[in-house]
Amino acid sequence: MSSSRLVVLFLALGAALPSAAQTSSPQRPRTVAGVCGATNWACVAECIDAECVDTCMRQDCEQALERLKACTQRAGCAPNDARCGPRACLPVCQRSFEPAPPSPEKEVPAPCEGVTAQGAPPPKDLVGTWTLVAASLPEEEEVREERIEAQPRSDYARSLQVTPSGCFVLRTSLEAATLGQGNSLVVRAWGTLELSGEDRVRLRTRDGQAVGPVCGDKRVIPLTGPKLKFKGGAYVWDLEEGVLTLMVDDKTKQTFQFERATPEAGKK
Repeated sequence: MSSSRLVVLFLALGAALPSAAQTSSPQRPRTVAGVCGATNWACVAECIDAECVDTCMRQDCEQALERLKACTQRAGCAPNDARCGPRACLPVCQRSFEPAPPSPEKEVPAPCEGVTAQGAPPPKDLVGTWTLVAASLPEEEEVREERIEAQPRSDYARSLQVTPSGCFVLRTSLEAATLGQGNSLVVRAWGTLELSGEDRVRLRTRDGQAVGPVCGDKRVIPLTGPKLKFKGGAYVWDLEEGVLTLMVDDKTKQTFQFERATPEAGKK
């Protein structure tokens, strides 16, 4: 693929980080009508590009967040006031998100602890935390719905961590610009990375969580269950001059390029 088809996603905070999955046809979320919920977050967890995240957020969730944004605007909340939204618009916020589960989930602080992939371990060059710096356009452009907002979203921060044992963690940070003032979630999916031949890799997602403050309370939202299914992703990979390239192993051949994250970025 020619370099002219790579769209560089330089964002204000330095990264549009990877949250890898089959981004060419993300499954549209099906959750409780009219609210944002676990099905949206599970869909987001397997995205790489921002358009995929928008698609996951669009059904039901988009309208709920528009109502919440309108409420905070009417309340006169300052853009940097994280407390105003939950205080002034608590009923609207609570109607915009699925309620917390009756038995709170405990956060998994180290999901790769004790996890080892079957087969050969990943090459040392793949181990570490990676930042997305460019993404290709699909080979066959289709008519798409308008993005939730037209400009690139600096709050769609994503990272991919690969451990020497063959475990991976995908992180997507959704901030107030997406979820409304005072709300933020770190969406994580984790599993095993399996090698196939010299240049192919499959990410087999096993579990996940979305963690962060929602409507004034910390939420730990599980992303697995009878109606929540991860798809995983298969890629052709290449590493040249410090740049990791992943190409979706299907007819779309959508391509993503990554650079190693700084220690500070890897902690986000």
